[in-house]
Amino acid sequence: MDIGALLKTFIYLVSSSLLYPVLLMLSILVLVVIVQAGNFFAEWLERTRLTSGAVIDLPGALQSAQTENIVSHRVNRYLKSLKAIQQTATNTELAVENLLQSTTLELWKSMDKLRLLVRTGPSLGLIGTLIPMGTGLAALGQGDMTKLSSDLVIAFTTTVVGLAVGTIAFCFYTVRRRWLEEDIKNMELATELMMTNQAEH
Repeated sequence: MDIGALLKTFIYLVSSSLLYPVLLMLSILVLVVIVQAGNFFAEWLERTRLTSGAVIDLPGALQSAQTENIVSHRVNRYLKSLKAIQQTATNTELAVENLLQSTTLELWKSMDKLRLLVRTGPSLGLIGTLIPMGTGLAALGQGDMTKLSSDLVIAFTTTVVGLAVGTIAFCFYTVRRRWLEEDIKNMELATELMMTNQAEH
C-alpha cells in the first residue's frame, strides 16, 4: 500500500469537504456585517445629535447630572448605576471601582465580534479561493473546462466577499474603538468627580 498516495487522497478529500462549510460561514459573516452596520449607523446618528462643544462643559454636566444630550447612552447608563451604588452601597469605593472595571471589560468584550470579523473574513476568503483552485486544476487535467470555469468563479467571488467583510469590519472596529475610548474616559471622569465630592463631604 502506498502511504503517500493514501495521505494525498485523504488530504484532498478533507480539503474538498471544507468548501461548503466555508461558503456557509462566509454567508453568515455577511449577515453579521449587515447587523453590525445597522448598529454602527444607529450609534453614529446618536453621536451626531450630541451637543457640540460638550467637552468644556462635561465636568459640570456630570456633576449636575444633565448629560442626556452630552454623552452617549452607555455613559448615561453607567451614571445611573453609579448613582444607585452611591445611594445603597456600604463600601462605596470598592463598589464603584468594581463597577468601572466590569463596565470597561464589558465594553471591550463587545468589540470581539468585529475583531473576529476582521481576522476570519479574509482567512475564509482565502480558504474559499484555494479549495476550488485545487479542484479546478484537477478538472483542467481531465479537460473539463466547464468545471474549471465554475470553480474559478467560486474562487474569485469568495476572495472578494472575504476581503469585503474584513475591510468593512476593520472600518467599523476603528471608529467604534475611538467611541469606546471616549466613553470610558467619560466614565472615569464621572467616577473621579463622584469620589472627590464624596471625600469632600
